[in-house]
Amino acid sequence: MGSYDEMSRYILDNVGGAENITNVTHCATRLRIEVAKKSNVNMEALKTIPNAAGIVDKGRQLQIIIGPKVNDAYNDFLELSGWKPGMNANVEVEDLSAGQPHNAKWVLDKVAGFMAPVFMPIVPAMIVGGMILALARVGINYFGLDTSTGTVNICMALFQAGFTYFPIYVGYTMSKQLKIPEIYGAFLGAVLICDRINGVEGLSFLGIPIPQVSYGSTVFPVMLGVFFMYFVYKFVKKIMPEMFTFFGTPLLTMIIVVPVELIVLGPLGTYLSNGVAVVCIWLANTLGFVTQPLLAAVYPYMVMFGIDKGIGPISIAMIAEQGYDVIFGNMGFISNIAVGATTLAVAIQLKGKENKAMKGLYSSFGMTALCGVTEPAFYGALISRPKALMGTACGALAGGLVAGIFGLKKYVQIGCPGLMTFIMYIDDTGSMYFVVIAAIVAVVTIAVAFISTRIFMSKDGKKAK
Repeated sequence: MGSYDEMSRYILDNVGGAENITNVTHCATRLRIEVAKKSNVNMEALKTIPNAAGIVDKGRQLQIIIGPKVNDAYNDFLELSGWKPGMNANVEVEDLSAGQPHNAKWVLDKVAGFMAPVFMPIVPAMIVGGMILALARVGINYFGLDTSTGTVNICMALFQAGFTYFPIYVGYTMSKQLKIPEIYGAFLGAVLICDRINGVEGLSFLGIPIPQVSYGSTVFPVMLGVFFMYFVYKFVKKIMPEMFTFFGTPLLTMIIVVPVELIVLGPLGTYLSNGVAVVCIWLANTLGFVTQPLLAAVYPYMVMFGIDKGIGPISIAMIAEQGYDVIFGNMGFISNIAVGATTLAVAIQLKGKENKAMKGLYSSFGMTALCGVTEPAFYGALISRPKALMGTACGALAGGLVAGIFGLKKYVQIGCPGLMTFIMYIDDTGSMYFVVIAAIVAVVTIAVAFISTRIFMSKDGKKAK
């Protein structure tokens, strides 16, 4: 029996059974279950799911907050429910959007719901690649590590596998999200970084010149390509005779998609990446150091609505374009630490034997948040405590102000930033300057968030008396 069998059975009983489930995925902390008919779901019962920190209602998608062990919960749920991809594909789906305005919130929900399953599975590769690169820089610049040795080559291979081949990973996960064969997207990503195409000058296809573009570590080019592939694949599959579909569908799909990708979409995605970097730099230059505290303060709510999943590609694009990110690279780091410190303050505030178990749970949530995973803390401990969230905002503003004043820069993209990821601030020369600044930012953030939370909650407690 799995650790999450009880939870899985409880969820299954209250979402209308396996026959009401149309899709099951997960991100870094949430188990995401899509249902055909929301009317068959017992939302009141799902608010008290065993071993879960809470639930986020996104219409037909239910997001159960699990924490870092969400993959275990995902596997246990699949095994107990018997649900498999493609199951209930033809079931009638309840339309919840009828009569609802397609406003900015609707658009954000759609984008966030799509982006999370695309990028969150890639986070482990980003963590390994980013941390290995930073450690290699320290070894080379401070400990005389020979760049020609096998040790350095292996380290750099781990970095290269994590970032240079990013188009393959994004192609795979995006294809999965669009429900077309995953290998198609991965194949397109591999074409982009193939040494016969990637950064090669003077290429043409049937006499049409192909712009010279370097696709390693890029995001937007392959995303545009896979999105175009979705429509091509659907069309080809529809017209292809069944007896030829096994080899005919992928062949014709790629013959159509690859030239369009190399001639139009790939360069367009690259220009988009460069444009994003330019806009972000303009934003920093216009607003100055106040950009950092503002973004850090709103980041927990970006996580809440899933908007943060769209920040990763922007940060990656900025690092690829100019070598560092001075805008979006710090907001997650500061915010996550503020959430962790606030949650620990809430845990300490709990008194009495009846709160002993909750105190231990919140303490674990707080430590996890300090290491970069905040959703259990945010949903399990803070969202129902407005005074605590005021403490989080104070800590994030204070830390962001210090980061803005000193121009804190992130040089390596690492998922789930926190106290374990200081090395993302080591530059390509091995300089530790911004690591020290990041440590100061962390101390200020933790101190202000913790103290202000205690003050706000103490005042709240006195008023209650």
